[in-house]
Amino acid sequence: MINKYLNKIISGDCLEVLENIPDNSVDVTFADPPFNLKKKYNSYYDEHEVGEYLSWCSDWLKEMVRITKPTGSIFVHNIPKWLVYFGSSLNESALFRHWIAWDAMGSPLGRTLLPNHYGILYYVKSENYKFFDIRMSHKRCRKCGYILQDYGGKKAQMHPFGPLVSDVWTDIHRIRHKKRRDEHPCQLPIHLLERLLLMSTEEGDIVLDPFIGTGTTAVAAKNLGRNFIGIDIDPKYVDITERKLEASNPTKINGCYVSIFLDNVKTIRDKDWDKIKEAFVISQDPLELERNEIYLSHKYSGTTRIEIVKGRQQNLCLVCEGEA
Repeated sequence: MINKYLNKIISGDCLEVLENIPDNSVDVTFADPPFNLKKKYNSYYDEHEVGEYLSWCSDWLKEMVRITKPTGSIFVHNIPKWLVYFGSSLNESALFRHWIAWDAMGSPLGRTLLPNHYGILYYVKSENYKFFDIRMSHKRCRKCGYILQDYGGKKAQMHPFGPLVSDVWTDIHRIRHKKRRDEHPCQLPIHLLERLLLMSTEEGDIVLDPFIGTGTTAVAAKNLGRNFIGIDIDPKYVDITERKLEASNPTKINGCYVSIFLDNVKTIRDKDWDKIKEAFVISQDPLELERNEIYLSHKYSGTTRIEIVKGRQQNLCLVCEGEA
């Protein structure tokens, strides 16, 4: 029954569609629902009484857990204000793994600390869940190019690509430029979803997003060779998603799926490194590796060279004392 929904974007109310998805049939469910912050979408206004909003959220959260396989994962993106309620609901039927803090500047809200991160709740259905260690590229000073992380006397043990990803993500940023945005007020970057999917799925797995918007999750799934099911109540967003999917293609290096942003490799699986590294020019000298980024030595997806992305965290570089 699940096959009739595979690789389709469905226009409709998510609760009505989710009712037709079989139990334990999806490998990953990801939700980025409206935040109830009075934002204007194409065909609806995001403002509800708190009790009504939380009751509605509880309904689709239960559906997400129901349709997720015992080996699968459940991700929910939102602001901390609502995630504490969502976590309470999910604790009744799923197992908590992580609260991922995505470093993304918010807007001042009055008498409060400046919101500086969104949260992604990470839950699973059982202890037998899929999980793969992932690596992010090294953060480097934008002025001198040196790696920002201090490895002290252990530079020889430094991984050529970059460190294992923690539960705080500071290397992926909100979409700021209009030329990269769709007609949607809350669009997520594709490489954010690609990181989640590289961590929790395998090729051919099924990913479902009940609030697909303009297709971020579906495009990420297609880029990584996963199947997808997208749902959105707005036909305009469904149309935008379908057009974006037509232009999407898998991103691989030596047969391994990777996450790419602006022609830079952002995220890889640790287990794939032995195959991927053959495509890179890598110095064997730890000091040289600390100074210079590794780069691909062959053509890839129509570009002649893809360099590892430079870090953009605002720190003081210990080497050149410039703004990193």
